[in-house]
Formats: sequence, C-alpha cells, structure tokens
Amino acid sequence: MGLLDGKVAFITGAARAQGRSHAVRFAEEGADIIALDICAPPAAVGYVTATPEDMQETARQVEALGRKIVARVGDVRDQSALDGAVADGVAALGRLDIVVANAGISSWGRFWEMSEERWQAMIDINLTGVWRTLRATAPTMIAQGTGGSMITISSVAGIKSLPGQAHYSAAKHGVVGLTKTAAIELGPHEIRVNSVHPWGVQTPMAEDAELVPVLAAYPEFLNSFGSIMPQLGSAAPRDISEVVLFLASDASRFMTGAQIPVDMGATKV
Repeated sequence: MGLLDGKVAFITGAARAQGRSHAVRFAEEGADIIALDICAPPAAVGYVTATPEDMQETARQVEALGRKIVARVGDVRDQSALDGAVADGVAALGRLDIVVANAGISSWGRFWEMSEERWQAMIDINLTGVWRTLRATAPTMIAQGTGGSMITISSVAGIKSLPGQAHYSAAKHGVVGLTKTAAIELGPHEIRVNSVHPWGVQTPMAEDAELVPVLAAYPEFLNSFGSIMPQLGSAAPRDISEVVLFLASDASRFMTGAQIPVDMGATKV
C-alpha cells in the first residue's frame, strides 16, 4: 500500500520540474492527480518556460504508474481556470485531499530599477496565485468533511530576503503569512497547511540568464547566497518532493502552520 492510496492531489505548475516531480512521486504512492500549468511564458523571465508537450509528458509519467490524471492548461492568475480545473478533476476523480500550490516564476533586478510590470507579475503569480489556488480548493475540501493537506511552495527567500529579488522575497514572505492564516482558519476542518522552502533546485529556473549578470554587477550580493553544506550542490526536484510527500501524508498529521526548509542550511547563514 502507498502512503497516498485513494487520495487525489491538485498540483499547480505541474508540467515539469518540481511540479512534475511532485505529481509523479504522489502517483508512485497511489494518488490520482489534477494538474494545472500555463504551459506558456507567464511573464518576461530569463529561462525557458513550460510547454503543452511538457504537460503531456507529466500525464504520460503519471499514467505509466497506473494512476489517473486530469491535466488542464491554465493560469493561476485566472480564478475561473483554477475553479474549472478543480471542478473537472473532482468530477472525474471523485474527491480532493491534497493541494500543492507550486506554480511560480523568478526574475532579477534591484527594486528601484525594475518595472512595475515585473513587480506586479511576480506578486500576481507567486503570492496571489497561491491565494487563488487555496481559494479554489478549500470549499471542496471543507464540504467533503475528511480533512486533508495543503502545501504551499515558498522559498529560502520566504524566510530570509535575497538581494536582487525584492519582488520574489516579498511574494515568498507573503506566502508564509498566508499559509499561517490558512492553517488557523482551516484547522477546525482538519485541513493542515504548511509551507516548504527550497534553496537551489536543478530546474530550468536555476539556469536563469539574468542571474549571472546581476551577481557579476553586484558581487556583494553573493554574501546572501551561501549554505552550510555547499558541497552538496543543488537539490534534485525529487529531494523537494520527498518533503512535500511527507506533508501530504498522514506521517505529518500533527503538523500545521509550519515552515519546512529544504535548504542545506541556507536560512542559517
């Protein structure tokens, strides 16, 4: 028996990278999946973004494990897209037990030099998109009456601010506040809400072409980008998925409102 047998999970940003890893890891443990991804460039960023073919590959991998998946293309800035994906998924799969608010973007620049559009896109996707995801799913989970687990994907930048990423740090700190309040409000319904805080992960976002020029121009920023175990290098997406799985499963049934770093100690230096 798997840790998630009989459960259904809704995952945003599921077309590739961490989102795909979460979906596949959950499927390995017996869960069916509702997947959402914009599958297109959501804003001006310095890395290659997901495609419809990426989502097809996520679906292929989940189905190869004998699990069902309802995959939808949609933007977390669009409440109707989120509501529709949840409705379609629950209609097809029968229930909703787990939510992983994973969709997000990254970009770089000093706060007084970035455009309003860059700031707003970050807040709309990385913070408001998480709120919209929880808003789309909480009523179904409450009405179902069987509890559940919501996991928000924040960042090291949600615990300590990073230079060159004021907008990212603001959004990811905001996710922490949202997570804590959601945990309080959903506690009476036995729905747990916790945040995960990765550091460097081997995804296209880590290959952002904007990163090196910013750090080269402002080498003092490097002081904020260390860890306690640099010899480990970047985490694989599955390293993050193992922690997300723990929070999704009954193994963490007494945990809510917590912030879990998966960061090689980066929040401590």
